[in-house]
Amino acid sequence: MSETGTTSRSGEDLSPFTQVGDAVAGLVADIRRQRDDFDRKLQEQEKRMTKFEQKTAFAGRPALAGGVKTEDVHYQAFDAYLRTGDDDALRGLELDVKSMSTVVNGDGGFLIDPVTSDTIQGVLKSSASLRAVASVVNVEASSYDVLIDQGNAGAGWADEVASRSETGTPTIDRISIKLHELSAMPKASQRLLDDTAFDIETWLAGKIADTFSRAEAGAFITGDGSDKPRGFLTHPAVDNDVWEWSNIGYVPTGVDGSIGNGDALIELVYALGAEYRANAVFVMNSKTAGTLRKLKDADGRHLWSDGFTSGEPARLLGYPVLIAEDMPDIASGANAIAFGDFRAGYTIAERPDLRVLRDPFSAKPHVLFYATKRVGGDVSDFAAIKLLRFAIA
Repeated sequence: MSETGTTSRSGEDLSPFTQVGDAVAGLVADIRRQRDDFDRKLQEQEKRMTKFEQKTAFAGRPALAGGVKTEDVHYQAFDAYLRTGDDDALRGLELDVKSMSTVVNGDGGFLIDPVTSDTIQGVLKSSASLRAVASVVNVEASSYDVLIDQGNAGAGWADEVASRSETGTPTIDRISIKLHELSAMPKASQRLLDDTAFDIETWLAGKIADTFSRAEAGAFITGDGSDKPRGFLTHPAVDNDVWEWSNIGYVPTGVDGSIGNGDALIELVYALGAEYRANAVFVMNSKTAGTLRKLKDADGRHLWSDGFTSGEPARLLGYPVLIAEDMPDIASGANAIAFGDFRAGYTIAERPDLRVLRDPFSAKPHVLFYATKRVGGDVSDFAAIKLLRFAIA
C-alpha cells in the first residue's frame, strides 16, 4: 500500500482525521490497481484458452454409455477393426484377458467392446419385451438348468412325548433352458466407414439392438423352442380349475371373442396364487390395451389408470401393464392377456458376450457386420403365469 504524508507543506502536523482520510484513499487506490491487474491477466488467459480450443476443436461423437474413454485399448482396437478390418490390435488383447473371456471367438469374430455391448444390453432391457419383467441370468455354458420345488416337506402337530409320523417329501423338477444363437447382419459402405465423422460404434449398436430386441420379443412369447427360445404361449393351456404342472392355466371371459363386463379380469387376478400376486404384471398388445381402457366399474370409474410420471407403466386393477406387441389380438378362443409373476415364471438365459465378424467380400462394395449372441428362454414356474381366454369356456 502507498505511504501517505503526515505533515503539511508548512511542516505542521496533520490532524488525525486528515491522516485517516489519506490512508483510506491510498488503500482504495491500491485495491483498484490490483483489480485492474487481475482483470488484465484474466482477459489474457481467456484469449489463450480460446486459441487453444480453436486449434483442438473437432466434431464430437455422441456418447454411447455415459461418455466414451478414447484411451480404452479395446475400444480403439475394435474401432480400427470395424473401419479397416485390421485385427492385429484385437488379437494382441488375448494376452491380457482370462481364458474364459477370450477376445477372439473360436468360431470366428471378435468380442464387441464393453461400451458398445453395454449400449446394446441397455436398449434390450428398456425395450417393450418380456425381458423387462422376466428373470435374466448370465451363463457360460450352452444351457441353464432351473430346479423347481413343487411342494413342501410337510409338517405335523404332536404332543411333546408322542411319536412323530413321517411327513411328505417335496417334488423337485429340473427345467433345462438351451441357449440358441441370435444373429444380425447390418451393412455399410466402405466409403462411409472411411469417414471418421461417422460414429460406427453407435450406428452398429443401434442396428444390432433393434434387430435383437424384435427377434427376442417374439420368441419369448410365441417361440417354438426350435433353434430359438420357447415362448410361454406355446405350452399347453388348460382351464385353471383342472390345472396341473407343465401346463398354463387359463380363465375364460365367458363371452366368445369379447371381454364382457370385465369381471373375468378380477377372476384372472385371483386365479394366481397369493405368493405371486405381489410382483405380478399384465401382458398384452396395444389393441387389447385400447379395449381395456374403456372398461369401467359400477360407479363409472375406469379400471385402467395411466402412470403418474414419465416412464412409469400404466396400471390395470392396480397392477402394472407391459405392452408386448407379439401377444395375440382379441379373437374367439385367443389367449390375448397374460397375468403373472414373470420374474418367477419365465427365465431368460444368455451369454454375456456379443461377437462381430467383419465381412468385406459377400456384399461388395458394402461391408457386412455379422453380430451374434447366444440366448435362450422358457417357462420356469408354471404356477406363476395365468392366461385370459376370450371364450365361453
